[in-house]
Amino acid sequence: MSKIKLEVPFQSFRGKVCKHSQIIFKEMYGTRFTSQICNPFTGAPSEAQTAVQTKIKTAAAAVKSLTTQERAAYLAQFKTQKKYRSFPGFLMAQELAKLG
Repeated sequence: MSKIKLEVPFQSFRGKVCKHSQIIFKEMYGTRFTSQICNPFTGAPSEAQTAVQTKIKTAAAAVKSLTTQERAAYLAQFKTQKKYRSFPGFLMAQELAKLG
């Protein structure tokens, strides 16, 4: 991540500029950053979102219930491919592909 140099009035500032501002200033590891406050959606999830959540929960349960032999077979496949960097991510992708 690139370092930024704040203008003189903001060099020692931390927090919000004013009450209704959407930009905050913070210092982390000796570097000051600016970021925007996000407003997360607080309503109920849609049917499509619920379907995706259910699909991911089903795939995660399937990964947890894999036998040692199935894991060994997946590990052999994982070592021959180049797309996924982590074995757990590869397992989730394979189980999600099974669900369609």
